[in-house]
Amino acid sequence: MLERLQKVIAQAGIASRRDAEELITAGRVTVNGKTVTELGSKVETRRDRVAVDGKPLKAEKYVYILLNKPKGIITALEDPRGRKTVATLVADIPERVYPVGRLDYNTEGLLLMTNDGDLTHALTHPSHEIAKTYLVKVQGYPPEEKLDKLRAGIKLEDGMTAPAKINIVDIDREKALTTMEFVIYEGKNRQIRRMCEAIGFPVKNLKRVKFAFLTLEGVRRGQYRQLLAGEVEELKRLGKKKNS
Repeated sequence: MLERLQKVIAQAGIASRRDAEELITAGRVTVNGKTVTELGSKVETRRDRVAVDGKPLKAEKYVYILLNKPKGIITALEDPRGRKTVATLVADIPERVYPVGRLDYNTEGLLLMTNDGDLTHALTHPSHEIAKTYLVKVQGYPPEEKLDKLRAGIKLEDGMTAPAKINIVDIDREKALTTMEFVIYEGKNRQIRRMCEAIGFPVKNLKRVKFAFLTLEGVRRGQYRQLLAGEVEELKRLGKKKNS
């Protein structure tokens, strides 16, 4: 069966599909001993010998993790500055799992990790509109007219944001803090922080509490659990639905 080379690499758990494309264009992938740099290349999975950096691919079982990421952790497998990464929180897993999207250094909460490159691609593609829910705490009391601007979409330096669902869930008059629930369907870099800064209410605390239908229930900060088979199938169904 012919498959795209980047898909084969992703399915082997070497890298996400996007990272696999970079491996190919960098000349680090060989097929039957010959370097291949063409992204459109296809291979016969049962016959062709694919290697990355000289190491043959081998089938790896898929692993699906739901991690409750703490603050002060980098959403990466390595950090040149020596900061703690999410990889250290799942170090007891034999397979090399990759984050599905990102949470920034000071954002906590629900982060999916897997070695299933196809699913990662489906869940992170900007057109697929997977709902992500956050609890957002800001100093002061944002007026509804400013929140309406965020609900409709606001212009940032990298373009307009998509419409968001925003509800106020708590107001702390003593500390002058407002807690809101944000539901967004895209994943621009530091998006919610930049949205709130744009209306003059910088974020004090940010936590992702839901990804699609998944929640943090039963998972302590810094801990993880493996997804159930039914949960994985539902995520795949969502990905296919968005692709159709």
